[in-house]
Amino acid sequence: MIVIPSVATERASAKFVFTHFNTENSDGISSRPYIFLLGLLMSQYTLTGFDASAHMTEETRDADRNGPKGIISAVGISIVVGWVYILGITFAVTDIRYLLSEDNDAGGYAIAEVFYLAFKKRYGHGTGGIICLVIVAVAIFFCGMSSVTSNSRMVYAFSRDGAMPLSSLWHKVNEQEVPIYAVWLSVFISFCMALTSLGSIVAFEAMVSIATIGLYIAYALPIFFRVTLAQNHFVPGPFNLGRYGVTVGWIAVLWVLTISILFSLPVSYPITIETLNYTPVAVGCLLVLVVSYWIISGRRWFKGPITNI
Repeated sequence: MIVIPSVATERASAKFVFTHFNTENSDGISSRPYIFLLGLLMSQYTLTGFDASAHMTEETRDADRNGPKGIISAVGISIVVGWVYILGITFAVTDIRYLLSEDNDAGGYAIAEVFYLAFKKRYGHGTGGIICLVIVAVAIFFCGMSSVTSNSRMVYAFSRDGAMPLSSLWHKVNEQEVPIYAVWLSVFISFCMALTSLGSIVAFEAMVSIATIGLYIAYALPIFFRVTLAQNHFVPGPFNLGRYGVTVGWIAVLWVLTISILFSLPVSYPITIETLNYTPVAVGCLLVLVVSYWIISGRRWFKGPITNI
């Protein structure tokens, strides 16, 4: 946020940062509104992880209050820090075409090239940029740890309720009360999903899209039922939005519907087998599979979450 724009010898103007659209791109997209809408998706990817606070509530004191506070804090911090971070990066961008070129020092990875060029132009070498990338890599590692942690708690919760194959195994905890088998299952599945990127980036991006849209749909469904079917008999917890709850709920549902459509739009033209956005196909197939399993089997034996009290 501070180092890169401070080190950069060339900086973009405020007009360039806030008003320029890269309409001359290799993806065949020249519409500014379309570029703006696609740009919103990066924010949605970033904010997705706020649900980790909810998954960890069973291990949180005063969870009915601290859980929601954690979610709000995560969103607020991500917005502020992310906004400042992206401003620092974009003010160091002066030649978009070169940053995206596969012939540059970073092989077309724009962020890596921004870091590298900032230090190279200032000091004659890009060592400082590489160090900055290491810091980013460490941050990404901790993001992965957070994802594995929250996912393992979901596995634990589902298996505790008997909603997963081999449930008796995945909900076991060790002496430190950690669902160790659920953790290793999450690590193994994450590793296998990452391996697909080595063979087919299209398949990997489809799985990422399923995860992102799937999470937001999972967020929106309880809110939708809260503001419709359960509106009259819903019992608010100690942390609630009061009379604004229904209004905010409808805004959230409509926003998730909007971004779900945006996530399904093509991101490159002309549309071919390689450039097709497989998100709606992948999410649709997953929904058909899940709903079919529920109709055929799940509804016959699943009785709802098991309470601990």
